[in-house]
Amino acid sequence: MQLFLHLKWFFRRYWYTYALAMLMLFLVGVINMAIPKFIGDAVDQLLASQQQSATEAYLLGLVAGGFAVYLLRYGWRRMLFGTSYKLGNFLRQRFYVRLTKQGQAFYNAHSTGDLMARATNDIDAVEVAAGEGILSGFDGVLTFFLVLIMMFVFIDWRLASLAVLPFPFMAVAFYRVSKRIHSQFKDSLDKFSLLNQQTQQAMTGIRMIKSMGREPIEAQQFNAIAEQAAQSTYQVQRSEALFGPIIQLSLGAALLIVLLAGGWQIHSGNLTVGQLTSFTLYLSELIWPMFAFGWLMNIIQRGNAAIERLDELLNLPDTIADNGQQTAAGYQLQLNDLAFHYPATQQANLQRINLLLPQNHTLGVAGATGAGKSTLVQLLMRYWEVEHGSIRLGDVPIQQLPLSSLRGMYAYVPQDAFLFSTSIIENIRMGREHATDEEVYEAAKLAAIHEDILQFPDGYHTLVGERGVTLSGGQRQRVSIARALISVAPILILDDALSAVDVETEQTIIQHLRQRRQQTLLVISHRLSALEQADEIIVLSHGEICERGTHQQLVAHDGWYARMAAYQQMEQAMESVAYAS
Repeated sequence: MQLFLHLKWFFRRYWYTYALAMLMLFLVGVINMAIPKFIGDAVDQLLASQQQSATEAYLLGLVAGGFAVYLLRYGWRRMLFGTSYKLGNFLRQRFYVRLTKQGQAFYNAHSTGDLMARATNDIDAVEVAAGEGILSGFDGVLTFFLVLIMMFVFIDWRLASLAVLPFPFMAVAFYRVSKRIHSQFKDSLDKFSLLNQQTQQAMTGIRMIKSMGREPIEAQQFNAIAEQAAQSTYQVQRSEALFGPIIQLSLGAALLIVLLAGGWQIHSGNLTVGQLTSFTLYLSELIWPMFAFGWLMNIIQRGNAAIERLDELLNLPDTIADNGQQTAAGYQLQLNDLAFHYPATQQANLQRINLLLPQNHTLGVAGATGAGKSTLVQLLMRYWEVEHGSIRLGDVPIQQLPLSSLRGMYAYVPQDAFLFSTSIIENIRMGREHATDEEVYEAAKLAAIHEDILQFPDGYHTLVGERGVTLSGGQRQRVSIARALISVAPILILDDALSAVDVETEQTIIQHLRQRRQQTLLVISHRLSALEQADEIIVLSHGEICERGTHQQLVAHDGWYARMAAYQQMEQAMESVAYAS
């Protein structure tokens, strides 16, 4: 019953549909109970009068009852299952909203495959419990008690008392099997999550798998996980299969008792043949309640296991609190004594960061791999909470801004350019939903991708495939840049977003961006040529700003920036000589 208590809010909201469905189920049960009585009375009257005409009224009643049952069954199915589908839809919507509100720490702890499994299999199990669980529970209990009333009140209470003797033993067996199913089904869901995770990783990294010749290794790993999932599911099915034999043994024992005791009562003259016929038919009516109880135990335990896994995520607090209500007066960025380290590490990833980025200025960020450049960007957008110091946007602490408002201030192009499985024009238009085709073309020109797109057979309507797999790395980056440029966000962040393009294309894009003086630009790049025109450049080393100034000022000093600039210039010169030869 834990599942039903958990979903009581849903039952309160749709009480009227459940009440109407249960009323229809009740009427079906009453009609079904009348049918064996009709048949028994018809048998007795036929034996007494030996005339077929005497049973015509009973036959008409049976036909009318069957037609009424048909209509009522259609009605309760539509009401009951239609409402349970609403529950599944609501849970999926709630689950998706929870995912969108979680920060980076949440996704570091949960794999995509596991989240997908919970959004599908787990919610399906809860949905089935809210539909078929209610059906089998209410209908089973109703039919069971109606049958007992008919047997005890209208047939023979002594024979009925003997017939129910096996049922307590069946109840004990049901309880033990259902407890086993709960733990086994939870383990089955966990194994399915692992299988889903392995499949998702294989599909995402299929290029890498093929290039490294890892197909046999990946297949072996997949087969091992699939075998574990199959074994776990098999254990569940083995336990579920026990319900049938338990029911058959109990009903078989009850039927044997009824035939022996009933035959003795007929011989003694205390029971008629028609009454024994009716009693036997009523006993056969108990087959459905018994199976209903078994099925109820099964799907409720499945639902309990699933709701436990869902609650683990649905009840998690947001990793980033969204309580801000202020509005930024401008978009100047100011960082004061900023410090941060990831939860899994003890060493500071950023420390003593002080920075002022006025509106419509360009800031360049350089540094070795792991220096903290991408971490800085993630803190600006509140993917993580600042541990020490403050970040202010428009002279307002970012914690006091609504997350949607804060992140709406940024047009962000990450290192790993992500494209959706749709056309190029729709990918670019995601930066501004109602942008015209001309605005899309203009953004593509600024990102130096327009001419490349025109070379495709379908032009801007070319499908890019999952994660942009049909495009080259440089093309994906430039489409992502175009998507950012078409937005109206006042701050543009390029997180090493030019690494896959050549120097000439890089300079073209940077020049186009410099002409957009209505937008603040933050450029992170390992290629220092992308930072030359910045108003200020900072160099990060071990999470600290070790150098800052313009390109000319930093080159004049004998620091990391100057050495790296000289090395890259020499590298470019050597490449030019090699290309010319």
